[in-house]
Amino acid sequence: MDEIPARPVLLTGASGALGRVLAKELGAAGWPLRLTDIRPFPDPLPAGAGFTRADLADGMAILRLAENCGTILHFGGVSVERPFAEVLGPNIQGLYHVYEAARRERARVVFASSNHAIGFHERSERLDHDCQFRPDGYYGVSKAYGELLGRLYWDKHGVENVNLRIGGCRPKVNNARTLAIWLSYADLVRLVMQATLAPAVGTLVIWGASNNARGFWGRDGRAVIGWAPEDSADPFIPGQQGNVSGNPVEERYQGGPYCAIDYTRTEPSPKTLFPAA
Repeated sequence: MDEIPARPVLLTGASGALGRVLAKELGAAGWPLRLTDIRPFPDPLPAGAGFTRADLADGMAILRLAENCGTILHFGGVSVERPFAEVLGPNIQGLYHVYEAARRERARVVFASSNHAIGFHERSERLDHDCQFRPDGYYGVSKAYGELLGRLYWDKHGVENVNLRIGGCRPKVNNARTLAIWLSYADLVRLVMQATLAPAVGTLVIWGASNNARGFWGRDGRAVIGWAPEDSADPFIPGQQGNVSGNPVEERYQGGPYCAIDYTRTEPSPKTLFPAA
């Protein structure tokens, strides 16, 4: 894909695992990047890119970084399940700062949401993008909040946003659950490129998973941006299909280990609080 955004692209969370992948690949493609993270950037800077160390809780810093940007790739914040007090600043307040910056600059937001926003759906369910939120922890709650904030800013301010409900994005499949949710780095990069370059998106949810035969997820907004995954977890099936945790809560739900953290129910969680009549 040779097209280059006309305006700078701000990438938050640039020092994280996925941020580093995106910085390298988008930089190599000649994209005009502004990188930021609360931690130092550990790699050589891509040609033409700049890095600014900043806290997402610092609204003025985010506003300055976003000046004249056409897209904010928001991959920053707490990226694993943590106590609520640790999630609150970067994932709740920080996302508000990102959207305020996008509103001011008329920028698009590409948000790294997560499968943990819907993690308490059972693995036997096949979900479409408009399924009920069922977060599996405070991290998942923050991702559901992020998608809802994007809906608000689209309806009220016309801020376009693409919410990428990322599964397990890593170099290779590492257990049986990941056979369903794996997203290759290459598919992630192509997804972010398309989400940025598509001429109009409104507000979308896209499942961030490669073309996995055992996948949990179905309909979403990918046709709007013209993205289809090219990789698959299927070659890993022989080596990983028996690689399970043995924890019945973890193995029942799509969110896996996050569902089992601090789990205190003595009976299974109901499929829905409001069953159909």
